[in-house]
Amino acid sequence: MAELVSLADGIATLVGDGDTVALEGFTHLIPMAAGHEIIRQGRRDLTLVRMTPDLVYDQLIGAGCARKLVFSWGGNPGVGSLHRLRDAVEHDWPRPLELEEHSHAGMANRYVAGASGLPFAVLRGYRGTDLAKHTATIAPVTCPFTGEVLTAVPALRPDVAVIHAQRADARGNVQLWGITGVQKEAVLAARRSLVTVEEVVDRLDPRPGATVLPGWVVTAVAVVPGGARPSYAQGYYDRDNGYYRDWDSISRDRASFTAWLGEL
Repeated sequence: MAELVSLADGIATLVGDGDTVALEGFTHLIPMAAGHEIIRQGRRDLTLVRMTPDLVYDQLIGAGCARKLVFSWGGNPGVGSLHRLRDAVEHDWPRPLELEEHSHAGMANRYVAGASGLPFAVLRGYRGTDLAKHTATIAPVTCPFTGEVLTAVPALRPDVAVIHAQRADARGNVQLWGITGVQKEAVLAARRSLVTVEEVVDRLDPRPGATVLPGWVVTAVAVVPGGARPSYAQGYYDRDNGYYRDWDSISRDRASFTAWLGEL
């Protein structure tokens, strides 16, 4: 059964220096509060894994938490670039950042392979791209039955996965709905997991299209109301579009970012 913990205790216990950490959430239910707690606790040398690194990873990278980024797309949705990510890649500030780039399909299949206990995934993706020339974790594989040349990518098994969800019950069963991305797969693939939730309820009432993660696959749950802001949590609050626009100017300059970081 998942343990109910505070956010600070969950990060302190589950996320260590040098870990491979996946904070997943696709436009929705992004675990922003957890990312901020990782920054406050000063974690270093993390390998950050995320299909779509956006503001939360820009902040983690700018704070010097990351040594490597494994991803398939990065940007400030609807606004533009991630300036802290660009500064790290182009100028090694605040430290050099190693990149490992995949496609969306490749990342999703890597999580599925990890969740399934398989060493790698096979797909028809990456054709027409030059990613294989730049990413060592992409390799051709020949089907033993048809002779078709496919692409293999290794399983993703993060040390810890962190996601946000709408609610959990006292036994640590977690319920989330809306655009859920690869949150389920990330938790099942990870060695440890922390789920932040809007609330704990006595009973998880059935909802159309909802996903339930049973408490025995989750390491810890922390109640963090508003833990996804400025992204949204369906049924609880809307996306704060102004925050995304404001972040462009805050993150564009090292001094303004450093001032923001000092107030976190």
